[in-house]
Order: sequence, then structure tokens, then C-alpha cells
Amino acid sequence: MFYREAGDFSTTYPEDSQTFPIKFDRYRYYFVLFVAAVVIPLLANDYWVSAIFLPFLIYAIAAIGLNILTGYCGQVSLGTGGFMAVGAYACYKLMTAFPDVSMLIHVLIAGLITAGVGVLFGLPSLRIKGFYLAVATLAAQFFLVWLFNRVSWFYNYSASGQINAPEREVFGVIITGPNSSAWAEYMFCLFFVVLSAVIARNLTRGSFGRKWMAIRDMDIAAEIIGVNPLASKLSAFAVSSFFIGISGALFFSVYLGAVEVGEAFGIQKSFIVLFMIIIGGLGSIFGAFAGAAFLVVLPVLLKIMLADSDGDISTLQYAFGYVFLAALLVSFVMMLRAAIFKRGVPDNGMVGWIFAMIAAFIAYTITIGGMGWPTDIVAHLQLVIVGALIIIFLIAEPHGIAQLWRVAKEKLRLWPFPH
Repeated sequence: MFYREAGDFSTTYPEDSQTFPIKFDRYRYYFVLFVAAVVIPLLANDYWVSAIFLPFLIYAIAAIGLNILTGYCGQVSLGTGGFMAVGAYACYKLMTAFPDVSMLIHVLIAGLITAGVGVLFGLPSLRIKGFYLAVATLAAQFFLVWLFNRVSWFYNYSASGQINAPEREVFGVIITGPNSSAWAEYMFCLFFVVLSAVIARNLTRGSFGRKWMAIRDMDIAAEIIGVNPLASKLSAFAVSSFFIGISGALFFSVYLGAVEVGEAFGIQKSFIVLFMIIIGGLGSIFGAFAGAAFLVVLPVLLKIMLADSDGDISTLQYAFGYVFLAALLVSFVMMLRAAIFKRGVPDNGMVGWIFAMIAAFIAYTITIGGMGWPTDIVAHLQLVIVGALIIIFLIAEPHGIAQLWRVAKEKLRLWPFPH
């Protein structure tokens, strides 16, 4: 009903095979692009850009890259942080060696350099897979961090071992350095997000994507029907590392401005991006965006709901807050129990109960304020929530938020009719 498919016909093959064949889908994504490119730069302040929008855009590119490798090609990787470090240090060396070249070129070349490094570390995938490949990429993570720490040439022999992004312009607008404006940084990252999403979407829908998915489903059968495992796996590593390298370059030059490899690109970075594609949905471009949005917004939301407080909190306010938290905990336990013992997604009543509790708690924090919890407890609670959601999604819905979105769209096609 909402999609209005009646009368929406395709008269040519290109029309039938386009990314969004339904007009409503096309208009919806055009609207999202308009909001992202016009409305947000005009309305967002520095805090929202630095706390939410910039990390969301950069992590979305990294999640797209890892999703191509793990979600589409089935090659497990725990070296995302190391490949982001390659992109960051490659961009730094290019910025200092060629100051007159545009930052657009620097970021793209950094992605290409990371793609070459990814192919090199992807060679073991020709002989090993699964857990053993994960260990091999984990070794790449530790080796790259060690390399950038020990070889002083990478950080231009700085005494601190830290790299700092010099001030650079794009079309006369400063986008790196302390004098850069928030809207310029946002638009620069948005350009690469749109570019990465379009390239990834077309690659996964074409011959490359079909080869990757054939390797993922059964590599022996894929080789029998003519898919070259050498070219398919290495191309997946190259494309994935290219996007991850771009995200690392943006993470260093635009978002942080100064990094130390062990702190900014440690093993925790690899796990964060992996959690994004697990929660968002493996084998889905939209899942990369959904997972990145969830893990970027969650810490900010928890800080607002639990840590921030406008003043003294009464006993009654504490009581209401803990009642809502207890209801949320019971809801998640019920959902986990249903996922484990019933081997399926919980019924609509339980899901509605969970969302009602979440909405009630958000309304409580908006009207009354945060509960004044210590920030370290809130940070640990974030890890508990992410871990619980990963368990629930892996058991109940392995395709993550992307699959829930697909189911919701199917429901809206028929709403208000049940069948």
C-alpha cells in the first residue's frame, strides 16, 4: 500500500535492473540525500558533527569495506584496525610529501595503497579459511601496528611518535587542521560515503558480487562452475581494503587530526567495525549504515539517559528510572530466552513490549533528565548491551537490522491487509 507498485512498470532492461526499481524507494533515498547534503550542514552544530555525524560517516565506509569481505565473500577478517592505520599513515605521508596536491587525491591514493596491502595479507585466504584466516588477519593487525610504531619514517621521525594532519584545502575551503569548519569536514566525508556506497552497491550487484557470494556459499562448488577463487578472494580483499583505507585516512586527517597508532587503530577498532556489520547485517550495504549508526549513537544516547543530570535527583526519580531499567532488562532476557529455546524471532507482543519500554525510558530521560550514573559504569553498560545484542542477532536474526528492515518493508507493502 505504501509503495504504490500498481502502475509502476519497467519498459527497458536498465529500468528493471536499477538499484531502486520502485519510485517510492527512489524518492525516499533522494529525500535522504537531500537531508544529508543540505539540511544537516545548515542546522547541525559543531558538537553534533564531531560526536555523531563524522564518526558515523567514517565508520560506515569501514563497515562497507568489511561487509564486502566478510558478508559477501565470507572471508573473516580481524585486521580492520591495521588496514585503517595503513590508510591513515599513507595519507599523512602524501600530505607532507605533496602539499600542493588536492586532499581528494590523497585520500583516494591512500585507499589504493591500502588495497595493495590488503591483497598481500589476503594471500593466505587461498589455502586457509574460517578460524585460521581470522587468526592470520589478526596477525596482520598486530604486525601493522608494530610496524608503524617501530619504523620512525612513517611518522617523519617525530619524537612523540604521533602524526598530525597539516592544514589542507579543497576548492578553497579548509577541511583539515585546527581552522577547519565542521560543515566542511562533514561534506568532505559525505562525498566519500556516497561514492563508496554507490561503488559497493554496483559491485555487489554485478559479476564481482555474484562471484564473491558463490565463494561464500561453497568455494569448491564455485570453482567447479568456473569461478576463479584466486581472483575472487583477492579482489574482495582489494576492494574491502580500499574502502577501509579511505575510512582510515578520513579518521586521521578530518576527524581526529592527530593519532598514535596503538591508541587509534588498535585491536578494539577491528572489533568495533566487526560488531557493526554483525548487528547491522552481513551481506547488506544498508546493514553497514545501520550498524554504524547504532554503535555511534548508542554511547551518546546512554550518556544522555544515564550519566547526564540537570541537578539533584529525588528518590522518586531514581525509583522510576530503575523501574524502567528493570523492565528493559526483563524484556531483553525474555527475548534472549525465546531466541535460544524457541529457535526463532520472538512474537510481535514481546517485541512491542521491548520497544514500549525503550520509548518510555527515553521519554523519562527527556522530561526528567539523566540518572546521574558514573560515566565508567555507563561505558561498561554499553559493552554489555552490545554483547547481548550480538548474541540475540546471531541466534534469532543472523542478518541483523537489515533483515528487520526488509521484513518491515514487506509488511508495509500489504498494510493494512494481513496477507
